[in-house]
Amino acid sequence: MTDAVDQFVSLLGEASVIAPGDDRFNAYITEWRGKFESSAIAILRPNSTEQVAAAVKCCAANGIAMVPQGGNTSLVGGSVPFKDEQAVVISLDRMAAIRGIDAIDNTITVDAGCILAEIQQAAEEIDRFFPLSLGAEGSCRIGGNIATNAGGILTLRYGNTRDQVLGLEVVTADGQIWDGLNSLRKNNTGYDLKQLFIGSEGTLGIITGACLKLQPRPAHRVTAMVAVPSPTDALAVLNDLNAKTGGQVEAFELMSRPCLELAFKHMDGCRDAFQSPYPWYGLAEITAGVKDDRLNELVEESLGNLIEGETVLDAVLAQNDRERAEFWHLREAIVEAQRLEGGSIKHDIAVPVARIADFIDAGIAKAKAIMPEIRPTVFGHIGDGNLHFNMMQPEAMTRADYLSHWDEIVEPIHALVMAHGGSFSAEHGVGRLKTSDMVKYKSPTELAMMRAVKQALDPKNLMNPGKVIPAQDP
Repeated sequence: MTDAVDQFVSLLGEASVIAPGDDRFNAYITEWRGKFESSAIAILRPNSTEQVAAAVKCCAANGIAMVPQGGNTSLVGGSVPFKDEQAVVISLDRMAAIRGIDAIDNTITVDAGCILAEIQQAAEEIDRFFPLSLGAEGSCRIGGNIATNAGGILTLRYGNTRDQVLGLEVVTADGQIWDGLNSLRKNNTGYDLKQLFIGSEGTLGIITGACLKLQPRPAHRVTAMVAVPSPTDALAVLNDLNAKTGGQVEAFELMSRPCLELAFKHMDGCRDAFQSPYPWYGLAEITAGVKDDRLNELVEESLGNLIEGETVLDAVLAQNDRERAEFWHLREAIVEAQRLEGGSIKHDIAVPVARIADFIDAGIAKAKAIMPEIRPTVFGHIGDGNLHFNMMQPEAMTRADYLSHWDEIVEPIHALVMAHGGSFSAEHGVGRLKTSDMVKYKSPTELAMMRAVKQALDPKNLMNPGKVIPAQDP
């Protein structure tokens, strides 16, 4: 495909094209989990929306598939091409400008390639807050967050990425530029087109810019680590804290003891907040818009009463920013600690909050019935029903042998999720990993509507083909 590479160089310039053999090439076609093999004709790195449009027009004219890519942090294989697919990766990593920020309108307008942490920092500089936070925020890019409708630790109070988006700029599958970048909170002039692209995982067009909501920056934080006997008790803590503080709980994370053990084993800077081990832990963050020590008193009163009632076994409040950072570092270290420990079969699932405890018990029992030595590592955003219900390889089994049992473990767990009224993809997306689940669990009517949207916006099926929407039988 040398001719195609030469054509892209002529169109975009040498700085915007990485060809096979370049030392930088493999980083763009290697997905984070290492589960899928990939290849590409070239990596295109446009530096403007106009260059994205030119690249898309060229690909459309030549029948070349396109895989939009932000930070390449997808956990479902959504940001890299299939192996031997005639495709290019269109990376937005050179489009990383903050176009504007408005403290009166409480908005920030950004290129799609902006790193999430840099958006958070820009908001802080004008005493505002961008309420999207996740473990990959130092490397993920906002276009990918929008395209996957990313969740994270603040969904409990602020919602998913979808809830932060006011307007989008998108290059369509035929290379047209749709300028939907407005900051309106109310706009009932027909279909809300931006919603089609949010969560579409790059299968309908390429997001190149976004106008996002900002929030007042919290002036007071109380961060608590609590030890509890069970997930049911963790939910009781969450509900009591919310009731006592008037709905001020911003985040509430659940962690099982095995998760913490992995973090202590593999990650620097992780320490136990308690003298004794406990079966389950909750990490709560409660915030207020004004400095108010009464918030501390309300939290202490709530936790004290819960300790007396044995709903909470022990609790520690962060006394300063350093301790708060240590609590959150422990939570965020779990993901990398799992990777360092070995093979992990992961389930990014959601069930109704009221059914979380029942699901955890039933799910662990089901996994152990299949493989008795499996090691459950369960953590997640319990306040919004999203669990990372992960299963580590048995200590006596190799990684490769364990991962060969992927479907044997995943299929019954996903069936259990659906039986509990849940979703087999809560925040990571579908990508190429879960297309078979789409066929299994989405109704024919739902799939038909999705395929109709895809056909209308990408009739040549060149935008991230094979992702999200499963292939239809001929």
